Amino acid sequence: MAWRSPVLLPFLLVAVSGNTAPFFNMTFVYVPEDLELGQHAFQLTAIDIDGDPLTYSISGAEAFYFSVDPHTGNVTLRNSLDRELLARLTIIVKVFDQMNEAVSRKLTIIVEDRNDNAPVFQHLPYEASIPENMTLNSTIYTVFANDSDTGNASKVSYSIEEVIPDSTKNRWLFYILPNGNVVLNGSLDYAKNTFYQLKILAKDGGGILHNMLTFQQSSTYLSLTIRDLPNLDPRFLNEPYSSSVPENCTLGTTVLTVTAVDRDTRVNDEIFYSITNASVPFAINATTGTITVSGPLDREQLPSEEVLLEVMAREKNLDIYGKVAQASTLVEVMVTDVNDNKPQFYHCSLPNCNFFTSAQNNFRGNIIEHSSSRLPVSNLSIVAHDPDKGINSNYELYLQGPNASAFTVSPAKIVGTGEVQLLVQDPSSVDYEISHVMVVQIIANDMGNPTDCCSTATVTIDLIDSNDHIPEFPQSTYNLKVMENSPAGTTISPNITAYDPDSGVLGQITYELLPDSIRKIFTVNATTGAVLVQNGSLLDRETRSIYYANLQAKDGGNLVGTTVLEITVLDDNDMAPIITGSYFISVEEGQNVRTQIQAIDNDEPGNRNSQLGFKILSGPFSNNFTINATTGEMHSKEPLDREALEDEQGQMVVTVEVYDHGMPQLSTSVNVTITVGDMNDNAPVFLNQSYEFSVFEDSPGSLVGEVEATDADRTEINSRISFLLQRGSGSSNFLIRSSHLQPGYYGGQLFVDPDTSLDYDTLQQKFFSLVVLAENTAADNMGDATNVSVVVHILDINDEPPTILPASLKDVHVSENGTQQGLVHTLFAFDPDTNHSLVFEELAVACFKGASSAGEVCWDWFMLAPNGSVLVNSLDIDYELCDSVVLTLRAEDLYTENGNHYSQNETLRILITDVNDNTPLFLPILETFVVVPEISPVDLQVATVKATDADSELRGTITFSIVSVVLVEDNGVSRPFENLFKVVTTPEQDSYVGSIQVASNLDGSLKGQYQVTVEARDGEAPAHTAQTVLNIFTVDQSYRVRLQFVTTVDEVQSNSENIKVALTTATKAGVYVVAIRSVEDTRASQGEAKSVMEAYFVYSNGTALDVNQLTVLIQSDPLVLAELVNLGLAVIGPGEVVKPTRETELIGIIAGLVAFLLIFILIMTLVLVLTTRSYKRKLSAMKALKVATTFSPAMAQQGAGIPGTNQYNAEGANPMLNLSLDPSHDLGFHEDSSSVASMNSLDENAVNAPGDNNLKAEQDKEQLMDPTNEEVLVAALNLKEPTKPVYINNTFTTTDL
Repeated sequence: MAWRSPVLLPFLLVAVSGNTAPFFNMTFVYVPEDLELGQHAFQLTAIDIDGDPLTYSISGAEAFYFSVDPHTGNVTLRNSLDRELLARLTIIVKVFDQMNEAVSRKLTIIVEDRNDNAPVFQHLPYEASIPENMTLNSTIYTVFANDSDTGNASKVSYSIEEVIPDSTKNRWLFYILPNGNVVLNGSLDYAKNTFYQLKILAKDGGGILHNMLTFQQSSTYLSLTIRDLPNLDPRFLNEPYSSSVPENCTLGTTVLTVTAVDRDTRVNDEIFYSITNASVPFAINATTGTITVSGPLDREQLPSEEVLLEVMAREKNLDIYGKVAQASTLVEVMVTDVNDNKPQFYHCSLPNCNFFTSAQNNFRGNIIEHSSSRLPVSNLSIVAHDPDKGINSNYELYLQGPNASAFTVSPAKIVGTGEVQLLVQDPSSVDYEISHVMVVQIIANDMGNPTDCCSTATVTIDLIDSNDHIPEFPQSTYNLKVMENSPAGTTISPNITAYDPDSGVLGQITYELLPDSIRKIFTVNATTGAVLVQNGSLLDRETRSIYYANLQAKDGGNLVGTTVLEITVLDDNDMAPIITGSYFISVEEGQNVRTQIQAIDNDEPGNRNSQLGFKILSGPFSNNFTINATTGEMHSKEPLDREALEDEQGQMVVTVEVYDHGMPQLSTSVNVTITVGDMNDNAPVFLNQSYEFSVFEDSPGSLVGEVEATDADRTEINSRISFLLQRGSGSSNFLIRSSHLQPGYYGGQLFVDPDTSLDYDTLQQKFFSLVVLAENTAADNMGDATNVSVVVHILDINDEPPTILPASLKDVHVSENGTQQGLVHTLFAFDPDTNHSLVFEELAVACFKGASSAGEVCWDWFMLAPNGSVLVNSLDIDYELCDSVVLTLRAEDLYTENGNHYSQNETLRILITDVNDNTPLFLPILETFVVVPEISPVDLQVATVKATDADSELRGTITFSIVSVVLVEDNGVSRPFENLFKVVTTPEQDSYVGSIQVASNLDGSLKGQYQVTVEARDGEAPAHTAQTVLNIFTVDQSYRVRLQFVTTVDEVQSNSENIKVALTTATKAGVYVVAIRSVEDTRASQGEAKSVMEAYFVYSNGTALDVNQLTVLIQSDPLVLAELVNLGLAVIGPGEVVKPTRETELIGIIAGLVAFLLIFILIMTLVLVLTTRSYKRKLSAMKALKVATTFSPAMAQQGAGIPGTNQYNAEGANPMLNLSLDPSHDLGFHEDSSSVASMNSLDENAVNAPGDNNLKAEQDKEQLMDPTNEEVLVAALNLKEPTKPVYINNTFTTTDL
């Protein structure tokens, strides 16, 4: 590379001086993240072999975290660190020895971790739904907490702190594993708990924080919802079930409906019904549970008229155990009788009959010819039976057939079951010589069932022949009577004899009773014919009142004569009256009672034994009622009065006796209970005609006295009394409360209203005349009331508290900073009592700054004297600490005898008046400001400042202004400007913002940074000001890039957003488009490009890309490259630069030749002096070159970029030097050779050649921007592998003389 003459001379002069620049021997330091503000962070140490005094400084985007002592190099913490947000910081450290240029380099600060973070639960909230049958040791849920610390401090352990609902069992129902799995440790039951909430604690493994072992923890809740599962059997509702249905009802008749529900409330499975009984005439709807008649119903064929059905309810699905969930219940169905059976005949004798056998229609008996009338046919056992019930079993009997007139049937009517006899009706027709056999039909007719009413029994009667002369009785029928219950042997008739004309043995008559069944009850003397009682216990008139028997007289030839004995059983008074029903009567008072006593007597009707009489037995209420002795109709003598009854229930019990007229007389008694309902027919009555009480003044809530009243009604609701005060003068000062003393007896306690304070001194009359009402509150007669006069006298006491006058409690204004001293206010109080002594007392002091508490800062600023004087007690009154002081105080009357000695607590607010004693304060600025002059119109905001002022109102109002604008060029030259920028002030909450805007067009050719001095001034005299300096970095026109497109201007403009997105993707830089225009210079376009887009590519730290760097970045991203080519991109070239004139070029060549001649003479002069030193340097350079060949580009030292330029401030910091590009490998664009810059620039060692700044500036123009943590430019470039093996040493300089 050729040397340029203007840059070489300064270099040689510095080399002759021999003073060596200092250097740093440190690349990184460690700082703990919990370091407190102001504490020592690390020590900057630079080595200067000349021993010059050193001055240290730091800079860079992250330098605001630290402050450095420029003389000692001690670095302290200025802003808090957080490793989790920023684990590594990079700052520029500089050292200056007052002799050489300042030396700078990057210093990496590694933030050491401290346990300052608690575990943080992820993916909240934690909620889960689990089945109630979840198995033991199942994982329910997995929680995860992350701790952003490192080491043991990042290891998280879990525990369950609480289970809601809390119980001993629930506390051990769950546990949690180290991996966060929550495990079930017991059984769940939806019926017991449907929800659990687990408080889970996450705790780290502990670590050092502020030099102490510290453990961090956090907690959250896991909500578990238990899902109900089918594990319970169904349950029937409204048990027990019973109903009735008539027999022979139509099929499908509804009996009743059963209902069962699934006890698993959240499952609510479908339920099916069935009847488990076998062979029952009922069916059930499987889904609705409705029971209907499914078969013929015959009550008489059922084992019982009460049918029990077993109904089973079964859930559709199996339960969780794989079993059928079912339940059963019993349904009682009563089959009621219908007259659907006709009477039938059976061959049997009562009571030994089986009616479930088949009925018979043919019977046979015999009788002796010419038997007497009413004589029964012998050997004939007929029983008629109707299986219906009650009235449905009534039927009549009659005879039909050719011989029906000879006989009659007994009895003619039967209810249910009865024995049937055929009696001779016409003896002359019963003649053996006419007919040996007689036939009759017995017809049984059910009169209540006309469709199928009758049954027929055919009876064949065999006639028995007899001699011609038979014994004859004088009478054909004997009517005999016998008393029921007569003892055995009682003579019914002493002798009944027959006459037989036959003589001898044939004429000897022997008597015998027929039929055989009659002989169980009666007997006859075989010789005399006397009729006797055989078994008196069988004689019961109520069972059978008449017997028919044949008395047979047999002669010696066995000829017999008969007569009929009709034995009537006489009634004996052996049945007491029977009272039917029960008698409980309810009646309202004031009404009469009337009721009918019902009774029967089973003795013989029409007899005195069954004739009944009624009377009221003696008792407490017997005189209040009367009864008809014959009919049993009972009624009260007068309307009933509830209050006349002592019984609490209001019941009257009257005993009625029902008796017969037989001998001995029998009777039965019954209690008639009359409940008299109470009516509210009595008004309250006060015990006194008037009342007089007295009470002390100022005694709110005190008992004045008690009035008493009674109500004669007997029930609590009708005798309830409520007291109230009648509205009138003074009644609002009192309250009355009702109290129940005893039944019907109430008291009304009169109190002074708790919210009323009676003042004796203010009352014109010293008593109150009240009217107290006693009102009956019964619902049926609301409003019955009685009143009484009550006089209340007010007694005087000394009870008036003092009052602080409101006028003296108005706000007091006091200036801050001790500008006011002594008395600032006086309080006044008033007491209506004539004898008083008032003093003031301070209770509390509250300090406020705005609406917030200011703590105790103002407690000693003021003092309250007992006489009410408020005095300033401090010189430290500060508005900025406290702008409002509230004194809580009260006044005390030292002579008060009763009641409150003190006034109400009052507050006196002392407002501190602000004084303009604070200077505006600029807030730190953490961002970098960059401006591209070419695209920065007037009024564009390029920077902001923010400031606050602790003063209030106008005193704290801030106005910003620009004091000066200085452009510091890259060569260090400063140029002042005026009216380049302006500032607009905007108020925000608690601060003011100054917007720095462009005031006039900026010069795009200027390189460097603008130093803008901004002043903040408050708004009240004497005004206070503060200044700050902003650095606004410029991006000059040398970074304008020209993009040529083969598409038209309209096409490029329509695709401009897509082009900018693609360029931003490749560069990660902001794209600022200056112009889009058509190509006019055919030399630049080479005949292909149709349009040009000119733009800047600027990063947030102020660095910008030139054309070469942009080309490399686009080339490194093939996808973006393809997209841009598709959008029409053809050539990337530099922006248009004004070409120097020929005269300017000639002057430059002449000046260069002159300078070269001077330098050459100077070199020759110094060559001898430097020979030795040069030789040593060559040896050192060769060694360094040998070492450099072994260095990789990754080991090159990095450095931050200087905003607004493409220069770097540390050795080896240009990332472009890490690329070895193949010049033959381009993007395929057609561009001028002048647009391709060399990438093989040499880095200069700033330590060995500090004076060659111009050479360094020329070389650094071809460097890329400095990489930062936020930009990925360096990472993208480092991934680009060289296409050819090239060894580059970025660390060492190869420049040697």
